[in-house]
Amino acid sequence: MNGNCRWLACSAGAIAIALLSVSTANAQAAQDAGPVADCQPTPEKPCPPEAARISDDKTRGNTDDSIVVTGTRLQRPNLVSNSPLAVVDAAEIRYQGAVQVENVLNRLPQVTPDSNENVSNGSDGTARVNLRNLGSNRNLILINGQRMLPVQANDLNFVPSALVKRIDVVTGGASAVYGSDAISGVINFILRDDLEGIRTDIQYGFAQHTNDNDYARSIQTNANYRLANRHVLDGQKLDFNVAFGTNFPDNRGNVTAYFGYRDTKPILQANRDVSSCAADPAGFTDAGNTALACGGSSNNPFGLFDPQTGPSADLGRFNNTKDGNRTWVPYDSSFRYNYAPLNYFQRNDTRYTAGAFAKYEITPGIEAYGSVMFMDDHTNSQVAPSALFQGYTYTVNCDNPFLSAQQGQILCGSAYGSSASQDLYIGYRPVAGNARPRRDDLRHTDYRFSGGVRGEIADGIRYDANALFSTVLYNETYENDIDPSRANRAIQVVNVNGTPTCKAVVDRSDPQCVPLDIFRYNGISDAAFNYIYAPTSTRGVDKETVLSGNISADLGRYGVKSPFADSGVGFVLGFEHRYESLEFKADALAIQKGTTETSGRFSVNEVFAELQLPLIENRPFFHDLSFNAGYRGSDYSNLSKIISTYKTELSWAPSRDLRLRGSYNHAIRAPNVSELFSPQSNGNVNAQDPCANDPGVSPTATLAQCQRSGVTAAQYGRISPCPSDQCTGRGGGNPFLKPEEADTYTAGIVLTPSFIKRLSLSVDYFDIKVKGYIGSIPVSQTISQCIATGNPFFCSLFNRDPRSGIIFGDQGYIISTTQNTGSLRTSGIDISGTYTQPLGSLGSASIDFMGTRLRKLVTEPLPGLGSYDCVGYFGPTCGQPSPKWRHQARFTWADAAGVGTISLNWRYIGGTNLTNNSTIADFASDPSIINARIKAYSYFDLAGTVKVQKGIVFRAGVNNLLDKDPPLIQSGLLASFGNGNTYPGMYDVVGRSVFIGLTAEF
Repeated sequence: MNGNCRWLACSAGAIAIALLSVSTANAQAAQDAGPVADCQPTPEKPCPPEAARISDDKTRGNTDDSIVVTGTRLQRPNLVSNSPLAVVDAAEIRYQGAVQVENVLNRLPQVTPDSNENVSNGSDGTARVNLRNLGSNRNLILINGQRMLPVQANDLNFVPSALVKRIDVVTGGASAVYGSDAISGVINFILRDDLEGIRTDIQYGFAQHTNDNDYARSIQTNANYRLANRHVLDGQKLDFNVAFGTNFPDNRGNVTAYFGYRDTKPILQANRDVSSCAADPAGFTDAGNTALACGGSSNNPFGLFDPQTGPSADLGRFNNTKDGNRTWVPYDSSFRYNYAPLNYFQRNDTRYTAGAFAKYEITPGIEAYGSVMFMDDHTNSQVAPSALFQGYTYTVNCDNPFLSAQQGQILCGSAYGSSASQDLYIGYRPVAGNARPRRDDLRHTDYRFSGGVRGEIADGIRYDANALFSTVLYNETYENDIDPSRANRAIQVVNVNGTPTCKAVVDRSDPQCVPLDIFRYNGISDAAFNYIYAPTSTRGVDKETVLSGNISADLGRYGVKSPFADSGVGFVLGFEHRYESLEFKADALAIQKGTTETSGRFSVNEVFAELQLPLIENRPFFHDLSFNAGYRGSDYSNLSKIISTYKTELSWAPSRDLRLRGSYNHAIRAPNVSELFSPQSNGNVNAQDPCANDPGVSPTATLAQCQRSGVTAAQYGRISPCPSDQCTGRGGGNPFLKPEEADTYTAGIVLTPSFIKRLSLSVDYFDIKVKGYIGSIPVSQTISQCIATGNPFFCSLFNRDPRSGIIFGDQGYIISTTQNTGSLRTSGIDISGTYTQPLGSLGSASIDFMGTRLRKLVTEPLPGLGSYDCVGYFGPTCGQPSPKWRHQARFTWADAAGVGTISLNWRYIGGTNLTNNSTIADFASDPSIINARIKAYSYFDLAGTVKVQKGIVFRAGVNNLLDKDPPLIQSGLLASFGNGNTYPGMYDVVGRSVFIGLTAEF
């Protein structure tokens, strides 16, 4: 703001001062409330429709009948949601045996899985949620109506699942109410903060799987790979939570505190048929990709060598023989390394949570409230041992004493034995001796403090002023990784008095250097391992401060209302100031290996308002007709102009049995601090280079096509494939990003027919379009579009290694940094319903159902360059499967005495087709028969509860009851969040999972 009082900041500051200085009168402070979550059904008196697990209608409030619905800040009686609102209650979490809340959300048909416990390679250790498949950065996470953490550092591990009363999921735009980031919706975790007594909860679970995938086992047998054990039991999870609370004298307040401990054991990919080897096409001559085979990495344990200079520079790649002799032979696929078994299919994780909530009525018109929350989460991702990876240029001196004469002649020719040197790529992955798998040690320590005052200053007029401070500390140590600079020094060895000695020791540039013998299998000494292994450490700090205040009024108390309505006009007026910052640091070795330190910050001042106008009530054909509108103006420190978001909503209930609703939201999402300032760096991405080839096989793309991407005629036919289908992409932030804009339309119908008691049914249409969306062009799409169309934009993103033409390593990559791109659009229909049928002395039976029919999921990578629709597809361009239809249906029986329940859940994921096989130009790539389609999947889960005695409830359950395997997918066809030859999160990957738990309240 530079000290200048712009209109928005000045008026917002005046509002904040007025809110904080206002006098108080006798009234009860408004409380957070929402959909009924604690109803205990009986056969004769089931819970109302809105109390169901899947709900979208009325919500319960306080003793003064004021309520708050997620998606609006208005507080008043009889308020209903005008946007699609799904509710997951505590009972559903217990039936699933979920100790990670993201697993609960990933089952909802409106959610596409994001970061989760089953992603290892490339994981940052967090858990996130992706509403409507528009990206986890386009939905906002709240705890009790307030932002959880800095949006770029959101981590659902922070949520203590045992304290969740319910989860409200608003699957429509909500930026006018909550600010930026709520384009696809809001997830609001309502936590239990009013406990009186002690509540303990303990749960233990494990995965039990029978490896009987005959196809997967056959390709492993053909490759002479070790088979997974037939029966496995692993992935144990222990979750313990205790909470205790007490009311103040005269019930003027409450303090609730909690502590939680969770421990998850890892699962190796070696222990599942679907993941114990890397699935590749059966052969390079198999043009249609009609079968799979166990592939692997050309960075192999015996040692690959690809001369870039010298007499063999154009003769292909060579490999040490498997017998341990110092002999080179032409490389072929038999040398490939199975990198899959040591990778984690479920990461180990240890989490501690603690916190407290407090509220106290100072006077009848002033209630002070606050909370403190803490989490420490420690997890590891594990992948195959490190290597001297291809793509980094190594130098070998021709008088190296480890070189045999045969190897020296191939590498150096007549210069063998001299002090001359040659450059080459090396793919040597030591797996014997002191070699260890790479481990990424990830630790997040989060702090969140909030506090404020609220109350009623006059009849129907309330205020709320609060402050929120959150900090996320991120520490990462990458262990057992080979430092290529040290390795390069260690392979430059000379003979000193009969002793192989590093040249760096001779010239004293590195006295600690230890000679590295890579010219035979298993030739590396323990001392050399200790020298070339060099852990790197990075750390980050994300901070957020939110100061907000609002005043709300029910003007019906003063006669301000429509002449045709009984309820009065309601409004909210408020101010919010938000400050966010990021700081990222790295140690010297990480910087040397390409990591960039960065920092950045911004602030925003906002004013917001919301109006509720009942137009007609309790008239023929107009049981209720009401209008809602909202506005938010935002003044960002890093933007040149004020941006506006707004919404309008209309609801018409001709009778109590039927309600029609519709809404329009216009949202502006400003780039978050990570999108602006995160460091640019290279990383592995799933992709294949059509201009690369193995010896004796021609590239799949022509010379003319490859020249578009920067390949020279001399390089064509001599470019090495990306090892393990892992090419290199350069990602990172962009401080010149502009806000993205979104328009959301929803229209729906809610049925609660009086002639069918205990039935609630809703059907909602949604349509969301995001323009100028902040993202990056997927590497696989850049490759396919440049090769297929020659579009200069896509081809300009190639940065091939000038020497070899490869697109991996330290010199070859595809640019995939953050930028304002084209547009995203999704539309579809949500259907949800609940019904309870009393069965007399047999108890009651109920069904909860939620399904989504996806109509469009369109991406326009850049304006004017065409678009593609991913509905019904999966693959390199579209990523995770986007089926036309998904649903979840739970059938529950409760006994008449209220002692026990049995519940069966049916999860359905529709079939999808591979993008590569489509005729759509944007999907163009190598076709594949073996993975042409993923069939529809149905999973069944069984759970039950028993009330042991008053206050003590035992539960047990089995998820994936039939132990169904996930689809086996070629590793090169996977995209984001693909892992272990499949898509974890979308499909169950660990097999049948069993849990038992006990909750006791005193």
